Amino acid sequence: MTLWAGIEAGGTKFVCVLGKGPENIIAETTIETRSPKETLSDVIGFFKNQQEQFGPVKAIGIGTFGPVDLDPDSPTHGYITTTPKQDWTHTNLVGMLKKEFHVPVGIDTDVNAAALAENLWGAAIGLDTFIYLTIGTGIGGGGMINGKLVHGLLHPEMGHILIPHNKVDDPFPGICPFHGDCLEGLACGPAIEKRWGVNPNELPPEHRAWELEARYLAMGLVNYICTLSPQRIIMGGGVMQQQQLFSLIRKNVSALLNSYLNLPAILYHIDDYIIPPELSKKAGVLGALALAMEASKDKVINP
Repeated sequence: MTLWAGIEAGGTKFVCVLGKGPENIIAETTIETRSPKETLSDVIGFFKNQQEQFGPVKAIGIGTFGPVDLDPDSPTHGYITTTPKQDWTHTNLVGMLKKEFHVPVGIDTDVNAAALAENLWGAAIGLDTFIYLTIGTGIGGGGMINGKLVHGLLHPEMGHILIPHNKVDDPFPGICPFHGDCLEGLACGPAIEKRWGVNPNELPPEHRAWELEARYLAMGLVNYICTLSPQRIIMGGGVMQQQQLFSLIRKNVSALLNSYLNLPAILYHIDDYIIPPELSKKAGVLGALALAMEASKDKVINP
């Protein structure tokens, strides 16, 4: 039995799965993100326990928060780098797992992993240029351009673009430790909570927080639309569980573009253009499983 291990490494939690494919998950667990030593000890322990029962894994895939060094020729390949999650700066994710399991380890950003899963099994099947955004503890973006996951100098950091900030209308300074009021600093889940003094889940759908949130997210989307020309935008993460956001974001995107892009996808079918992930909360961890399959040089399994 060929088994792959997938790890969705998030700022709040690590989701770990063992499986034979996207529709055959044998074991799964969720581990609270603490210090690297504590968290990875639990991750390693989980997979070792599962191996005793089901046999060894062929490869491991990691979709991780970042920034992360993805250059295979770099001496720090697989390291978390200058993350706002300071305890994790310079953590050697790939090296620690290779040391314990002696198998190939594939790594990418959590959003690129989710994009890969959606392209293989979800809302981006048949597309070669699209983006996947997650709006939660932070804001991250990834995706494909011409059929390839986007990397380049490092990898996309779509949450850290700078957007217009009307400080009279919204005097909140932002929470990003690097940029203050970048998109993530203004619109991630913790920013919403700090601005309004309440957990976002406790804010009613009609609260003005959501119109402000939609405006900021739409500003980001318009920048991505004009620079990357995605065929579709998929938006996941905890904040996007507020379903009223989708209609508000679409309305704001249309207004900001002001018919400049005279395209049916935006003018008439925007409900099918800016959408939630088809794989829901499983996109990230299934993407990690796909990264493991690729790392093992096996063809990715389609259901």
